[in-house]
Amino acid sequence: MAKFIFVTGGVVSSVGKGILTASLGRILKSRGVTVSVQKLDPYLNVDPGTMSPYQHGEVFVTVDGAETDLDLGHYERFIDQDLTKLASVTSGRIYQAVLDKERRGDYLGGTIQAVPHLTNEIKSRIYGAASQAGCDVLICEVGGTVGDIEGESFLEAIRQIRHERARTDTLSIHVCFLPYVGATGELKTKPTQHSVRELRSKGIQPDVIVLRSDQTVTKDISEKVALFCDVEPRAVIPLETVNSIYEVPLLLDQRGLGDVTIEKLALTGTRDLDEWREMVDRLKHPKGSVSVAIVGKYVKLKDAYLSVKEALSHAGIANGVEVDIQWIPAETLESRPAMDVLAGVCGIIVPGGFGERGWEGKVRAATYARTTGIPYFGLCLGMQVMVTEFARNVCGLEGANSTEMDQETQYPVISLLEEQIGVVNKGGTMRLGAYPCRLDPGSLAARGYGADSVSERHRHRLEFNNAFREQLTGAGLRVSGTSPDGSLVEISEITGHPFMLGTQFHPELQSRPNRPHPLFREFIAAALRRQGLGAAK
Repeated sequence: MAKFIFVTGGVVSSVGKGILTASLGRILKSRGVTVSVQKLDPYLNVDPGTMSPYQHGEVFVTVDGAETDLDLGHYERFIDQDLTKLASVTSGRIYQAVLDKERRGDYLGGTIQAVPHLTNEIKSRIYGAASQAGCDVLICEVGGTVGDIEGESFLEAIRQIRHERARTDTLSIHVCFLPYVGATGELKTKPTQHSVRELRSKGIQPDVIVLRSDQTVTKDISEKVALFCDVEPRAVIPLETVNSIYEVPLLLDQRGLGDVTIEKLALTGTRDLDEWREMVDRLKHPKGSVSVAIVGKYVKLKDAYLSVKEALSHAGIANGVEVDIQWIPAETLESRPAMDVLAGVCGIIVPGGFGERGWEGKVRAATYARTTGIPYFGLCLGMQVMVTEFARNVCGLEGANSTEMDQETQYPVISLLEEQIGVVNKGGTMRLGAYPCRLDPGSLAARGYGADSVSERHRHRLEFNNAFREQLTGAGLRVSGTSPDGSLVEISEITGHPFMLGTQFHPELQSRPNRPHPLFREFIAAALRRQGLGAAK
C-alpha cells in the first residue's frame, strides 16, 4: 500500500506549499520512488472553474477534464507526469458528494455530521487517489493555513489516517513563513511556534518543518524552532526565496529533506538529480534573451497566465535564451497605436480568456503581427482572435466576430457548437480535457510536433465556424489541425507568414521544464529569427 505525506501551511497563505510539494515529488522520483500528488482545497466551490482569475489565478485542466487549482500545474511540471481529477479535492466537492448520498438514502436515515461523514469522504478520496495511481507515495497538500475554519475536516481526516497507519506510513510536513522585522533586523519564530501549536491541537505533530523566508535562516533560528516545536534539528529545513522555482528541489535536497523523508518513511533509493541540475544550469546561464509580449485581459495578475509564463521559460531553456516577457493589457491597444505599445518585441502571444473586455485590442495585436511579420501564437481565445482578424481584414468580412462578443454579427466566424446553445450552468460545461488532433502533413504545426497526430487539453465553449472555412482557407488561412473526423478546427496558420499560428486547445498545460512543448519551442525559435533580422537592419 502507498505511504502518505501531508503538507500543511502556517502563518500566511501563498507561502510556497505547492512548490515545496512539487519539489519533494521530484526529489523522491529522482531516488526511484513512484509518486503522485493531490491537492485538498478547503473552499466551498466545487472547483475553480467559475472563479475569477483575480481570486484564484489560472484554472489548470487535467487530461480527464477536471478544472483544478494552479498548483496541479506545478505538480505535473515537476514530477513530469499527468494527473487526473482524483488529484483535486475541494470542500465543495466533498459536501456535494455527502449530500447526494444523503438524498439517495445511502446513510439509512442516519444524522449526517462532519465526523464521520465528511472525514470518511475525504479519506476515501485520499486512499482512492493513491490506489488509482498505484504509487509508492502520495503527497497531499492542504490549501490555506492551519486554523482556517473550512480546513478543519481535512485536518481531522489526516489525523485519522495517521492513527490508522503504521508510524512509517505517514509523514507530516508543516511549512511556515518567518516574518522579518526591519527595525530590529530579525527573523521572528514566534508565529511558527503558534502555528505548530495550532496544528498539534488538532492531533498532528509535524515530523518536518520547512521555514520559508526572504532572508537567510541561520542555524540558531533552526535550532530554536526545533526545540520549541519538538522536531529534530535535522528535520527543520530552511527554504529561502530563490530566483527560479526550479532551483527549489536542488536546495531542499541539499539541505536534507530527501534523506529525512526516505528515512522516516522507511524507503530506499539513491539520489540522482543530475538531469534536473543540468536543466537548471541551462536556465541560469542563457546565451541571450528575446522579448515576447503577452497581450491579455488579466496581465496585472501574472498567475492568471502561469502555465503560459512557465511554458515560455521552458521554450527559452530549449533555445538557450531567457524569455523577457512584456505584460501588455489588451485594452491599451484600443487607445494607443500597436507600433508604440509593441515596439521592440520579437513575438506576440494572445492567451486564453473569456469576455469582451480587451477583445478589440487583441484583434489589433493580431493585425500588427500579421502585417509586420512578427511571430504570433494564439492560445484558445488567441486563435479565435487571429481568425476574426483574418476574416475582417483579409477576407473583407467587415464586422466579422465571435458570437461571444457580438451575438448579432453578420459573420459569426467563431460560434458555439449546437450542443452548447442554451447551456445555463457555467461550471464544467465546456469542452474540457484531452482530445485528439490530426495534423496536416507539411504544415508548420506538423513540422513542430514531428508527428501525424497529437492529444491536447481544451477549456472552451466556442469553436471555429465551419460555414466560413472554405472562404477563409481560400484566402490563405491554413487549417493545419482538426479533430480526427475533420469536423472541428484545432489549429490554424496564416500561410506566407514566418510564424502565425493559433490553437483551439491550451498547449501550455502540457509543457515541462525538461520537455518543452513543441509549439512553444518553435515560437521562441521564430522570435529569435525575428530578432536576428532586426539586428541585421
